[in-house]
Amino acid sequence: MDPQDRSEIAFFDVETTVPKRGERFAILEFGSILVCPKKLTELRSYTTLVQPKDLSLISSLSVRCNGISRSDVVLAPLFSDIADTVYDILHGRIWAGHNILRFDCARIREAFAEIGRQPPEPKGAIDSLGLLTQRFGRRAGDMKMATLATYFGLGKQTHRSLDDVRMNLEVVKYCATVLFLESSLPDVLVDKSVSPETTSLRRHLRASSSSEDNNTLISSFTLPSIGENSVAQPDPFNMTPLRNEMVSNNNVQLDTLMEEEETQPSDTVVLSENTSVNHEGFLSPDAISLQNIRAVLVPFYHGSQLMRLKLLHGDSPLQLYCSCLNIRFGINGKFVDNSGRRRLNFVVDLNPRLCSILEACDSNAQRVSADSGSSSDWNMMVSPMKGFVNYPNARIHIPTEISGDAARYAIEVHQRESSGDTQKLIFSNPSAEELESLLNPRSVVDAFLSLEPYDYQQKAGVRLVAKRLVIHS
Repeated sequence: MDPQDRSEIAFFDVETTVPKRGERFAILEFGSILVCPKKLTELRSYTTLVQPKDLSLISSLSVRCNGISRSDVVLAPLFSDIADTVYDILHGRIWAGHNILRFDCARIREAFAEIGRQPPEPKGAIDSLGLLTQRFGRRAGDMKMATLATYFGLGKQTHRSLDDVRMNLEVVKYCATVLFLESSLPDVLVDKSVSPETTSLRRHLRASSSSEDNNTLISSFTLPSIGENSVAQPDPFNMTPLRNEMVSNNNVQLDTLMEEEETQPSDTVVLSENTSVNHEGFLSPDAISLQNIRAVLVPFYHGSQLMRLKLLHGDSPLQLYCSCLNIRFGINGKFVDNSGRRRLNFVVDLNPRLCSILEACDSNAQRVSADSGSSSDWNMMVSPMKGFVNYPNARIHIPTEISGDAARYAIEVHQRESSGDTQKLIFSNPSAEELESLLNPRSVVDAFLSLEPYDYQQKAGVRLVAKRLVIHS
């Protein structure tokens, strides 16, 4: 079938192992339902357990999460055995699910990459977590599937793929029905029963609902192709405006989201051939206005629905030039990424001005993350320290090299002479040992830093990433 003719919505869910540090997720179950977009009826369903290549990945924590044990999957097919079926279900269709953009889509891509095959591509995507948070408000609590199911009296979530898909579909129907009814209620009734987040939306919905019949409302549930910039009428079933509100013209790599948080997905940089220290684009703390710090959602690539956070100062990316930072704890590299490369970081003390800037960044980014539907735990950049001697501190990460020797890192290290401001390049792409010899407790550095938000494995925050370091003699 031509992908252009695939009008069904593919609701799907995957259950996975709960990985330890350095491990990848392994799919344990896949479930899907093909849904008619005009009637929201179930056309076809499919579910299967999946045997991971390494059964030891199924830990006791994994079993507690979804109840799938090693004995349950020992006779199940490998993912390579069901790959054709999964591809046929998903490719060229609109994908739908709860938190699929941050989790399930990534797991599908990883599973196909592991067997050396191109993954299926969606015609569009509906992530009900972000969508319902935006449209339905926080009246149902944290907007997790279990919370929404309890809110509507749909029973307990089983954390099994097909059950969760059916529950997801029912939750969407209930939310859409409530929004449809609210769009026709008088203000005096609605304002007492809904959260403030939905009031302005309800007024827009009511203004447009008189010109639309039920068939149009139901059919608008279907998204156009990714990248299409059509503008639909604002009605409670229409998923298109949410996507269009968030899309901008930034062009970044999609694959970054698929890396683990600990591998520093957005830390990789390409070093310039120019080794001179340049302050251009990096602002000193005194040049930063707290009121001009903004957090925005941008797509991973033009037209993508996969979004990431970005911190701005005004309309420009926020980057910091911090002079005379005192190192509290030297290089920590006890963890490794999937390539066996040590992940390096060190801890510096913060003066009050820099502390205020980082706290403002955290506050803005955390608010936008929560509004977008993320349920991840937020890790603050600033670690508070109380006492006469102890200052607040923050961790600075060293970016990994994008190619070449896995034991070297994508950063320039300069040295400031004690006699003045003269600087010289002492390392380009240094090794871990070279960095350890320089970044010691009580050493002083100037740091050129980017602020890079992340959200992975239910952990979110902003990471300080060193682009260039200047060591004081």
